[in-house]
Amino acid sequence: MNINRRIIRVVALAFAIAVAATQLSACRETAPAALGSLEYDRITVPAPVAERIVAIDVREGQHVDAGAVLMTLDTARGEAQVAAAQAEATRTQEALSELEVGPRREAIAQARAQLVAAQAQAVEAQTSYKRIAALGQGKYVAAIDVDRARASAQTATAQVQVAQQALDTLLNGTRDEEIAQGRSAAATASANAQYQKLTLDKSTLVAPRAGRIDSLPYKLGDQAPVGSPLVVMLADNAPYARIYVPEQQRANVKVGDALVVRVDGRSGEYKGRVRAIRNEASFTPYFALTGKDAARLSYLAEVQLGDDARDLPAGLPVSVSLAK
Repeated sequence: MNINRRIIRVVALAFAIAVAATQLSACRETAPAALGSLEYDRITVPAPVAERIVAIDVREGQHVDAGAVLMTLDTARGEAQVAAAQAEATRTQEALSELEVGPRREAIAQARAQLVAAQAQAVEAQTSYKRIAALGQGKYVAAIDVDRARASAQTATAQVQVAQQALDTLLNGTRDEEIAQGRSAAATASANAQYQKLTLDKSTLVAPRAGRIDSLPYKLGDQAPVGSPLVVMLADNAPYARIYVPEQQRANVKVGDALVVRVDGRSGEYKGRVRAIRNEASFTPYFALTGKDAARLSYLAEVQLGDDARDLPAGLPVSVSLAK
């Protein structure tokens, strides 16, 4: 009887050892896993101008198509800036047209008349000087009167040259350099008007692509500074798993690898593909660690899931099986 009991005990012990060995072998064969969370590509719509929010057309969690109106900002100041820029563009364009046409015929006629008047005054001044100079030689007039007559004659001659140069300037027309400067000024004013118009158009915020509204940091009536996120969206595509790859498995993971993703709360498995992995460890630089501490390093990676995971919410914990 005792012998039978001993045999049963030996058989049970052998069975337990076999089961333990099988389980240990299975654990050794199980591929290591990396933990993380489910994420979507985030799209931020910033404030183009520091204006007050006058309308919010969406709510958090709402799905929107590309081009849908999200929010509207106050446009009073922008409209005034556009009007001023357009007026300046019109002024510079008209100034350019004036330069390209050249001087008017009336201006040329006026310059000719001024030249004739200057020439007549010069002839009169020269005649008066010659007369006074002759009297000066006979000591009939003072020397200072002769000097004054000479200065008047020289001034009248110079006025003739000035009038002649003014007429020549009008006859030669506008210089090419002046026309080039006018064109540059007109182009600058036109570009500024277009810029102001684009800025005004951006006062109506639209969805850059299809997705879901994740958050609205500002409320109706708020005035956010330029560049602040007014709308945060989650892109309408398949999510990706953001995981941390242990240092021991970093060499076995590369971009393009196909991996299996398990999502907490879902019984099935999802196929994914590594789309990115960091070259530097997260949290602590590798050169600051030695020995066993190096095994605690992890590398941030992103595993893109397929279309079958579109309905999964963001933030769920995930486990990704890594290659052995």
